[in-house]
Amino acid sequence: MSTRCFAMCKPGVLNRRLIGQVISRLENKGLKLVGLKMLQITPELAAKHYAEHYGKSFYQDLIDYITSGPVVAMVWQGDDCVSLLRKIAGSTKPSEAAPGTIRGDFCSHTNHNIIHASDSDESADREIDLFFEPDEIIDWEDQSACWF
Repeated sequence: MSTRCFAMCKPGVLNRRLIGQVISRLENKGLKLVGLKMLQITPELAAKHYAEHYGKSFYQDLIDYITSGPVVAMVWQGDDCVSLLRKIAGSTKPSEAAPGTIRGDFCSHTNHNIIHASDSDESADREIDLFFEPDEIIDWEDQSACWF
């Protein structure tokens, strides 16, 4: 069953010029990009996005990093999309992220994590609604069969 997942490339991805590689990995796996935009997150939006971490020792570091530069927000679609995207992203702890995953190959510090991926279908719905208006998501028809 096709579902959607929210993903966000954090400021370090743009600083390191890695956005194309991240998107390519997700496309190569067969996921369909249905929403994409670059934005500067406000502290207010960051607080809503990270609301579940409020009061934790690392909360302010999350807010500071995510608002430190532009991010690329994305909506991906595919079968079991949340689970698949999280596997491609890899563990949030760089020391546990397997080589071949986005975090395993490009991330070395937890507090400068390279990518965010929704952790459940419910989180995906909430995060997509935070960052995208309904008309910014385009569920296009895949015409690739005619090319192969």
